[in-house]
Amino acid sequence: MKVRTPRLTQNVLAVEGRDTGEAVLFVHGNVSSSAFWRDSMAALPDGYRPLAVDLRGFGESDPAPVDATRGLRDYSDDVIELLEALDLDGVHLAGWSLGGGIVLQVLRDRPAAVRSVTLVNPISPYGFGGTEGPDGLLTHPDGTGAGAGAANPDFVARLKAGDMSDESPTSPRSVFRSSYVKHPDVPDEDFYVRSMLTTHVGEANYPGDAAASPEWPGVAPGRTGLLNAIAPTNFRLDDLHEIDPKPPVLWIRGADDVIVSDTSLFDLAHLGALGVVPGSPGTPAQPMVAQTRAVLERYGPYREVLLDDCGHSPHLERPEEFRRLLADHLGEA
Repeated sequence: MKVRTPRLTQNVLAVEGRDTGEAVLFVHGNVSSSAFWRDSMAALPDGYRPLAVDLRGFGESDPAPVDATRGLRDYSDDVIELLEALDLDGVHLAGWSLGGGIVLQVLRDRPAAVRSVTLVNPISPYGFGGTEGPDGLLTHPDGTGAGAGAANPDFVARLKAGDMSDESPTSPRSVFRSSYVKHPDVPDEDFYVRSMLTTHVGEANYPGDAAASPEWPGVAPGRTGLLNAIAPTNFRLDDLHEIDPKPPVLWIRGADDVIVSDTSLFDLAHLGALGVVPGSPGTPAQPMVAQTRAVLERYGPYREVLLDDCGHSPHLERPEEFRRLLADHLGEA
């Protein structure tokens, strides 16, 4: 269904006949859409109203431009406006990857509207790239190593061209197989690849405008678009522990995630340490998992669940276990 909110029209996926009960809003990750939540929504127990939103620039929502200087607040404000438009209060939020950062921003800004939070392999509360240590210390003041300039240009080009092939390691299908999941045997692969291809590519959305830096590896955050919005100079949740009330948080993560990791294969600093990106001066990898744990430990009421032999997408790779963990968390909340 299409929902008109103050700044854009948002597409919301719902389950037919499930229009009452406690609302559970699912928020997808980068280069995907609400479609990635289809099966998790359908399996939600009775008594809940499952909904999943297409973020701006993804799926069938408007490709409204992203002001990266606001961090993730263009996205989180969209979610808050959607909750208001649908007259939802006390909502359960579930966010995967990028969506995890967005739901944490919603929690930070509107804690009283949130009944529970489920994080699925979320990005660090200190953004993606350009930091070191559990407290998210900037490697350089300008956020060098983060932002749209860190995106693989061939992947971006193939995404824009709607490439459904597996002819290149940088095609969306190949990236799905190698990075979204650990084992490339997820049913309905075409369905998920088509969802990836709904990404609106450009400087205003994904990946954003690139900027140069005099420091290695030569890229810094720009001012527009998604990858700049999650740069540590724009997105930081240092004060999450100060909110009140503090709804319970469930953190589910795959042990073999190569995207969000303390040694992420998408972090230029780590790729420099491996010699993939030449010239590294020894910049340490961003400890993404350790940073999330440090923030949640200060926050308080959270539980971390590690799924072995699982990559970036527990809801696709370990669906039955994911659904049980989610249902138990919702019930306890």
